[in-house]
Amino acid sequence: MASLRFTPNGRLCFSSPLRPPKPLRRFLSLRSPLIKIYALSSNDIRVGTNIEFDGSPWKVLEFLHVKPGKGAAFVRTKVKNYITGNTVEKTFRAGSTLDEANILKETKQYTYKDGDQYVFMDMSTFEEVRLNDKEVGDRKMFLKEGAECSVLFWNGNVIDFELPIHVKLKVADADAPISGDATRSGSRPAKLETGAIVNVPPFVEPGEEVVVDTRTGQYVTRA
Repeated sequence: MASLRFTPNGRLCFSSPLRPPKPLRRFLSLRSPLIKIYALSSNDIRVGTNIEFDGSPWKVLEFLHVKPGKGAAFVRTKVKNYITGNTVEKTFRAGSTLDEANILKETKQYTYKDGDQYVFMDMSTFEEVRLNDKEVGDRKMFLKEGAECSVLFWNGNVIDFELPIHVKLKVADADAPISGDATRSGSRPAKLETGAIVNVPPFVEPGEEVVVDTRTGQYVTRA
């Protein structure tokens, strides 16, 4: 049975054995540090699931449901701390109740870089949020001004951002095709406008745009 209650630290908690419907999840995720959802079973863990323990939000990177010959079943996971970036292995008893991290995603446009700060703007309210070089990390190689990204909030604070799965970037320079390759098969390294190095087919020339998968850093197609 679902219920609403206040926790000792003043948070409003929605507790239910079932995942709440989308409209209610949206209401319970309005960037408020007073609201949190408890509605997740360890059996529901998937890659990308957001959970909370030890006072921090974590993202599930890997999971494995284990049913040993003796003893209780459990779920073995590898999780990443959104705040520190640390990755650890964590085991949960099968069927145990977990805290779902109250993470809200908002679409914002990357507008410009100010020193070591990357500025993202809500194009409807013009509200700005900033992430520093360390927080952006190597993802800057696929971050182009004007890109629409998902900025993640937890307890009202910015904790991370997500690139679009595919981005269009211009080829700034590329090695010459291998002499004698009549079929123009294979690939060659190319430097993109953001500084990223990606292997592209021989027919892709400097000045052209290519589509890159930001999850793998690999060429997808010519734009």
